[in-house]
Amino acid sequence: METYLWITAVWGVYLSLAVFIVGMAWRIYDWATTPKSPVRLGMFPKPATKTGRFFKMLKDTFIAPQSARIEPRMWFFAMMFHVAALAAFVGHLRILGEYPILPGLLESMGISMNDFAGWAGGIAGVLMMVAVMYWIARRTYGPFKNLSVPEDYFLLALLFGVVIMGNHMRFFGHGVHATDYREWFLSLLAFKPVFPAVLTGSNISWSLGTHMLFVDVLFIYFPFSKLVHTIGSLSSNFVRSE
Repeated sequence: METYLWITAVWGVYLSLAVFIVGMAWRIYDWATTPKSPVRLGMFPKPATKTGRFFKMLKDTFIAPQSARIEPRMWFFAMMFHVAALAAFVGHLRILGEYPILPGLLESMGISMNDFAGWAGGIAGVLMMVAVMYWIARRTYGPFKNLSVPEDYFLLALLFGVVIMGNHMRFFGHGVHATDYREWFLSLLAFKPVFPAVLTGSNISWSLGTHMLFVDVLFIYFPFSKLVHTIGSLSSNFVRSE
Protein backbone atom coordinates (compact mmCIF):
# COMPACT_ATOMS: atom_id res chain seq x y z
CA MET A 1 0.00 0.00 0.00
CA GLU A 2 2.86 2.39 0.70
CA THR A 3 4.09 1.87 -2.88
CA TYR A 4 0.63 2.84 -4.14
CA LEU A 5 0.75 6.00 -2.02
CA TRP A 6 4.17 6.91 -3.37
CA ILE A 7 2.91 6.53 -6.95
CA THR A 8 -0.33 8.51 -6.54
CA ALA A 9 0.34 10.83 -3.59
CA VAL A 10 3.97 11.75 -4.33
CA TRP A 11 5.18 11.24 -7.89
CA GLY A 12 1.69 11.66 -9.31
CA VAL A 13 1.32 14.97 -7.49
CA TYR A 14 4.58 16.33 -8.88
CA LEU A 15 3.75 15.15 -12.41
CA SER A 16 0.19 16.47 -12.39
CA LEU A 17 1.22 19.88 -11.03
CA ALA A 18 3.93 20.20 -13.67
CA VAL A 19 1.49 19.37 -16.47
CA PHE A 20 -1.16 21.67 -14.96
CA ILE A 21 1.20 24.64 -14.70
CA VAL A 22 2.61 24.19 -18.21
CA GLY A 23 -0.86 23.54 -19.65
CA MET A 24 -2.42 26.60 -18.01
CA ALA A 25 0.54 28.75 -19.09
CA TRP A 26 -0.11 27.63 -22.66
CA ARG A 27 -3.84 28.38 -22.26
CA ILE A 28 -3.20 31.87 -20.90
CA TYR A 29 -0.67 32.59 -23.64
CA ASP A 30 -3.18 31.41 -26.24
CA TRP A 31 -5.89 33.66 -24.79
CA ALA A 32 -3.53 36.65 -24.53
CA THR A 33 -2.27 36.34 -28.10
CA THR A 34 -5.68 35.86 -29.71
CA PRO A 35 -6.36 38.94 -31.87
CA LYS A 36 -8.93 41.21 -30.27
CA SER A 37 -12.11 41.70 -32.26
CA PRO A 38 -12.41 45.21 -33.73
CA VAL A 39 -16.12 45.02 -33.00
CA ARG A 40 -17.38 45.46 -29.44
CA LEU A 41 -18.86 42.20 -28.22
CA GLY A 42 -20.74 43.62 -25.26
CA MET A 43 -24.27 42.31 -24.77
CA PHE A 44 -27.22 44.58 -24.09
CA PRO A 45 -28.66 45.73 -21.85
CA LYS A 46 -25.56 46.68 -19.91
CA PRO A 47 -24.72 49.33 -17.31
CA ALA A 48 -23.55 52.69 -18.63
CA THR A 49 -20.61 53.07 -16.23
CA LYS A 50 -17.39 51.09 -15.95
CA THR A 51 -18.12 50.34 -12.30
CA GLY A 52 -21.54 49.02 -13.16
CA ARG A 53 -20.13 46.85 -15.95
CA PHE A 54 -17.45 45.53 -13.59
CA PHE A 55 -20.00 44.39 -10.99
CA LYS A 56 -22.20 42.96 -13.73
CA MET A 57 -19.20 40.92 -14.88
CA LEU A 58 -18.75 39.59 -11.34
CA LYS A 59 -22.46 38.79 -11.05
CA ASP A 60 -22.55 36.98 -14.40
CA THR A 61 -19.44 34.98 -13.44
CA PHE A 62 -20.20 33.95 -9.87
CA ILE A 63 -24.02 34.00 -9.73
CA ALA A 64 -24.91 33.26 -13.38
CA PRO A 65 -28.42 34.78 -13.36
CA GLN A 66 -28.92 33.83 -17.03
CA SER A 67 -28.54 30.16 -16.16
CA ALA A 68 -30.94 30.57 -13.25
CA ARG A 69 -33.60 31.93 -15.61
CA ILE A 70 -33.05 29.38 -18.38
CA GLU A 71 -32.63 26.22 -16.28
CA PRO A 72 -33.19 26.86 -12.56
CA ARG A 73 -32.73 23.22 -11.49
CA MET A 74 -29.36 22.95 -13.17
CA TRP A 75 -28.38 26.32 -11.69
CA PHE A 76 -29.37 25.17 -8.19
CA PHE A 77 -27.20 22.04 -8.30
CA ALA A 78 -24.31 23.95 -9.92
CA MET A 79 -24.40 26.59 -7.19
CA MET A 80 -24.67 23.90 -4.52
CA PHE A 81 -21.61 22.15 -5.93
CA HIS A 82 -19.53 25.30 -6.25
CA VAL A 83 -20.37 26.59 -2.76
CA ALA A 84 -19.62 23.18 -1.26
CA ALA A 85 -16.39 22.92 -3.28
CA LEU A 86 -15.32 26.34 -2.00
CA ALA A 87 -16.03 25.22 1.57
CA ALA A 88 -14.04 22.02 0.97
CA PHE A 89 -11.14 24.04 -0.44
CA VAL A 90 -11.13 26.31 2.63
CA GLY A 91 -11.18 23.22 4.84
CA HIS A 92 -8.26 21.71 2.93
CA LEU A 93 -6.16 24.76 3.83
CA ARG A 94 -5.76 23.21 7.29
CA ILE A 95 -3.11 20.93 5.81
CA LEU A 96 -0.94 24.03 5.43
CA GLY A 97 -1.47 25.21 8.99
CA GLU A 98 -4.11 25.62 11.66
CA TYR A 99 -6.41 28.62 11.58
CA PRO A 100 -5.25 31.28 14.08
CA ILE A 101 -8.59 32.22 15.74
CA LEU A 102 -11.24 29.65 14.87
CA PRO A 103 -10.00 26.74 17.07
CA GLY A 104 -9.96 28.88 20.21
CA LEU A 105 -13.39 30.31 19.39
CA LEU A 106 -14.83 26.84 18.90
CA GLU A 107 -13.25 25.53 22.10
CA SER A 108 -14.87 28.38 24.04
CA MET A 109 -18.17 26.99 22.74
CA GLY A 110 -17.27 23.46 23.75
CA ILE A 111 -16.59 22.28 20.19
CA SER A 112 -13.27 20.84 19.06
CA MET A 113 -11.77 21.93 15.76
CA ASN A 114 -11.62 18.34 14.54
CA ASP A 115 -15.31 17.79 15.30
CA PHE A 116 -16.27 21.01 13.52
CA ALA A 117 -14.11 20.12 10.52
CA GLY A 118 -15.66 16.65 10.45
CA TRP A 119 -19.20 17.99 10.33
CA ALA A 120 -18.46 20.84 7.92
CA GLY A 121 -16.36 18.69 5.61
CA GLY A 122 -18.90 15.87 5.72
CA ILE A 123 -21.76 18.18 4.74
CA ALA A 124 -19.71 19.74 1.92
CA GLY A 125 -18.72 16.30 0.66
CA VAL A 126 -22.29 15.00 0.63
CA LEU A 127 -23.57 18.11 -1.18
CA MET A 128 -20.86 17.77 -3.82
CA MET A 129 -21.66 14.08 -4.27
CA VAL A 130 -25.38 14.81 -4.72
CA ALA A 131 -24.62 17.51 -7.30
CA VAL A 132 -22.32 15.23 -9.32
CA MET A 133 -24.89 12.42 -9.19
CA TYR A 134 -27.50 14.84 -10.52
CA TRP A 135 -25.18 15.81 -13.40
CA ILE A 136 -24.55 12.15 -14.21
CA ALA A 137 -28.30 11.43 -14.22
CA ARG A 138 -28.94 14.54 -16.30
CA ARG A 139 -26.53 13.36 -18.98
CA THR A 140 -27.70 9.75 -18.83
CA TYR A 141 -31.45 10.29 -19.05
CA GLY A 142 -33.60 12.81 -20.87
CA PRO A 143 -32.86 15.16 -23.77
CA PHE A 144 -29.33 16.04 -22.64
CA LYS A 145 -28.23 12.45 -23.27
CA ASN A 146 -28.17 13.19 -27.02
CA LEU A 147 -25.97 16.24 -26.45
CA SER A 148 -23.44 14.46 -24.24
CA VAL A 149 -20.05 13.31 -25.46
CA PRO A 150 -17.56 10.87 -23.86
CA GLU A 151 -15.59 13.75 -22.32
CA ASP A 152 -18.63 14.75 -20.27
CA TYR A 153 -18.84 11.32 -18.65
CA PHE A 154 -15.08 11.14 -18.17
CA LEU A 155 -14.98 14.47 -16.33
CA LEU A 156 -17.96 13.52 -14.19
CA ALA A 157 -16.30 10.19 -13.36
CA LEU A 158 -13.17 12.03 -12.24
CA LEU A 159 -15.17 14.47 -10.09
CA PHE A 160 -17.20 11.63 -8.60
CA GLY A 161 -14.04 9.67 -7.82
CA VAL A 162 -12.42 12.66 -6.10
CA VAL A 163 -15.54 13.33 -4.02
CA ILE A 164 -16.41 9.76 -3.09
CA MET A 165 -12.87 8.95 -1.98
CA GLY A 166 -12.71 12.20 -0.04
CA ASN A 167 -15.97 11.28 1.68
CA HIS A 168 -14.59 7.85 2.55
CA MET A 169 -11.60 9.46 4.25
CA ARG A 170 -13.88 11.91 6.06
CA PHE A 171 -16.42 9.39 7.35
CA PHE A 172 -14.19 6.36 7.91
CA GLY A 173 -10.80 7.87 8.72
CA HIS A 174 -11.20 7.59 12.47
CA GLY A 175 -8.09 8.68 14.33
CA VAL A 176 -6.61 10.45 11.28
CA HIS A 177 -6.71 14.24 11.53
CA ALA A 178 -5.46 17.31 9.70
CA THR A 179 -2.11 17.22 11.49
CA ASP A 180 -1.39 13.81 9.97
CA TYR A 181 -2.22 14.96 6.45
CA ARG A 182 -0.24 18.16 7.12
CA GLU A 183 2.94 16.23 7.82
CA TRP A 184 2.63 14.42 4.49
CA PHE A 185 1.68 17.53 2.50
CA LEU A 186 4.37 19.81 3.93
CA SER A 187 6.95 17.14 3.20
CA LEU A 188 5.77 17.24 -0.43
CA LEU A 189 6.28 21.01 -0.54
CA ALA A 190 9.77 20.57 0.88
CA PHE A 191 10.53 17.87 -1.74
CA LYS A 192 11.30 15.45 1.09
CA PRO A 193 8.15 13.30 0.99
CA VAL A 194 7.32 11.09 3.96
CA PHE A 195 4.16 9.34 5.11
CA PRO A 196 3.27 9.34 8.80
CA ALA A 197 2.75 5.87 10.22
CA VAL A 198 -0.83 6.79 11.13
CA LEU A 199 -1.58 7.23 7.42
CA THR A 200 0.13 4.12 6.09
CA GLY A 201 -1.30 2.01 8.88
CA SER A 202 -4.87 3.33 8.77
CA ASN A 203 -7.88 1.89 7.00
CA ILE A 204 -8.05 4.93 4.70
CA SER A 205 -4.57 4.70 3.17
CA TRP A 206 -6.01 3.13 0.01
CA SER A 207 -8.74 5.78 -0.24
CA LEU A 208 -6.13 8.54 0.16
CA GLY A 209 -4.11 6.98 -2.66
CA THR A 210 -7.19 6.62 -4.88
CA HIS A 211 -8.38 10.13 -4.01
CA MET A 212 -5.02 11.49 -5.11
CA LEU A 213 -5.08 9.32 -8.26
CA PHE A 214 -8.32 10.99 -9.37
CA VAL A 215 -6.93 14.41 -8.39
CA ASP A 216 -3.75 13.75 -10.38
CA VAL A 217 -5.66 12.79 -13.53
CA LEU A 218 -8.01 15.75 -13.10
CA PHE A 219 -5.11 18.21 -12.80
CA ILE A 220 -3.38 16.70 -15.84
CA TYR A 221 -6.51 16.88 -17.97
CA PHE A 222 -7.85 20.20 -16.64
CA PRO A 223 -5.98 22.64 -18.96
CA PHE A 224 -7.12 20.70 -22.02
CA SER A 225 -10.74 20.13 -20.97
CA LYS A 226 -13.94 22.15 -20.91
CA LEU A 227 -13.46 22.59 -17.15
CA VAL A 228 -11.04 25.37 -18.00
CA HIS A 229 -14.16 27.54 -18.29
CA THR A 230 -13.89 28.02 -14.52
CA ILE A 231 -10.91 30.28 -15.26
CA GLY A 232 -11.85 31.57 -18.70
CA SER A 233 -15.41 32.56 -17.74
CA LEU A 234 -14.19 35.71 -16.00
CA SER A 235 -12.42 36.97 -19.13
CA SER A 236 -15.33 36.02 -21.42
CA ASN A 237 -17.80 37.85 -19.20
CA PHE A 238 -15.44 40.83 -19.21
CA VAL A 239 -15.56 40.88 -23.01
CA ARG A 240 -19.36 40.66 -22.98
CA SER A 241 -19.54 43.58 -20.56
CA GLU A 242 -17.47 45.96 -22.71
